[in-house]
Amino acid sequence: MKPAIRIVDVDRLDTWSKYKPGLCDSCAANCCTMPLEVQLPDLVRLGLVDAFEVDNVDHKLIAKRLLKARLIDHYNPKHNIFTMARRASGDCNFLDASTRRCTVYERRPETCRLHPKKGPKPGWCAYGDKRMR
Repeated sequence: MKPAIRIVDVDRLDTWSKYKPGLCDSCAANCCTMPLEVQLPDLVRLGLVDAFEVDNVDHKLIAKRLLKARLIDHYNPKHNIFTMARRASGDCNFLDASTRRCTVYERRPETCRLHPKKGPKPGWCAYGDKRMR
């Protein structure tokens, strides 16, 4: 008897799997389809904002530039959080579509570095088997 196929919905936390080491190796990178909130240090690390800008330019102007370039979808000035733009498919712009691997892994934002330790359901992830894609 074949094991039941488990469908994951990133928006439904009850479909997520308990994280265990090595799980990412066979995952379809479902976490990379969720909205990605970043802060200025992340944007500097990614090379999208210059460190000089952070200290000398109004952050709203930085957000305006990034919105115009379609690098972000939203800016929350109260918390100084930027929501990164995604592809039409919902994938993160930094995700390789064929390998489902991060193309900026060494420079990835703090949100990604801390997943799944922090997030909507700490210790759990939206695991989806790569072979199911």
